[in-house]
Amino acid sequence: MFIILFIGIILYIRMMNPGENRKHPILDVRYFAHRGFHTNKIPENSMSAFRKAKELGYGIELDVQMTKDHVVVVHHDYDLKRTCGVSKNIRDLTYKELLKYRLKGTNEHIPRLIEVLREIDGKVPLLIELKMETFHTRLCKKTAWMLDKYKGPYCIESFHPYALYWFKKHRPEVIRGQLSEKFFKENEWKYLVPYFIVQNLLTNFITKPDFIAYNYKYKNCLPLKICRKLYHIPIYGWTFREKEKYEAEKAWFHGFIFEKFML
Repeated sequence: MFIILFIGIILYIRMMNPGENRKHPILDVRYFAHRGFHTNKIPENSMSAFRKAKELGYGIELDVQMTKDHVVVVHHDYDLKRTCGVSKNIRDLTYKELLKYRLKGTNEHIPRLIEVLREIDGKVPLLIELKMETFHTRLCKKTAWMLDKYKGPYCIESFHPYALYWFKKHRPEVIRGQLSEKFFKENEWKYLVPYFIVQNLLTNFITKPDFIAYNYKYKNCLPLKICRKLYHIPIYGWTFREKEKYEAEKAWFHGFIFEKFML
């Protein structure tokens, strides 16, 4: 029994091994404005939020997903209830239909990724989260195709390990990050096995992430400590919404995804 337990512990630790610690200028970026620099008057993931972050010189974290007609748009939630006040899913709407809705009562529409890339134009770094619900890789392919033509600094991240695996296989030069958190404290106990795997970073040995982006509240969880202390992989904390929290944790994290205050 002791031998089986010992082997299990070794395997657990080895599965978190991301392999080579690559060096890249994007990994020197410490600050990313979460969904752009948004305020009570500037909606998240809007063109105004991205312009404001660019003006302030912050890196920009943003989310991408696809419409029914496979247009890559920038929006966090899979539905429009919170941001636009309607109970519709983005995947069920064409881009033309999506343009009918406005963000948080403003004149801002949900932008396409290509619009954001043109606006930022390499002026500040981008951290692009792929919102993948399944193992279908069309979002990876279309996002990569647009980024192939983009000249500015960027990296990608996702909760879905298969998105990282796709980029590792098809765009190995792109810096990639594994998003995670303690799911069982944040959500209901469903999807037990996949949540356990992602929470414990057990796909690292396959996807080889260059950094981990983890909910900062759980910095002391075992897998994060192993990745930081044993494998020396950069850890980004998300999402800091109070400057006091940032000040208290700034010595621990390599980088920060933040909102609601200025640094």
